[in-house]
Amino acid sequence: MNPALHSSRRKSRKAHYDAPSSVRRTIMSAPLSKELREKYNVRSIPIRKDDEVLVVRGSNKGREGKITSVYRLKYIVHIERVVKEKSNGQSVPIGVHPSKVVITKLKLDKDRESILERIKAGREIKEKLKSKA
Repeated sequence: MNPALHSSRRKSRKAHYDAPSSVRRTIMSAPLSKELREKYNVRSIPIRKDDEVLVVRGSNKGREGKITSVYRLKYIVHIERVVKEKSNGQSVPIGVHPSKVVITKLKLDKDRESILERIKAGREIKEKLKSKA
């Protein structure tokens, strides 16, 4: 059992809102699309700038675009064409929670590939253990 997690609503909320940036990164994970899930054998991954996503929930459902910023303090991401027009004509990005989007294209670099490999290896080990039992 993980002693860092707590079943108390009060303490869980405090931990969530007081979380450091490194922990917020993992909380701000987004699921991969079916094609990417098949390809990498990974269900979700922490979201980052320049990933391409599809909004699957809310009033912006169906909108696609590239991530322009990951706002860890507010637990939201800003997406390229998901904006609101202000009364003076200025456009403001609308914040979307990463769990409400699906990653359709990953921005891959060395670190990201190593993360995918690590998760994939862990899943394969789990599958082997399941098949033996």
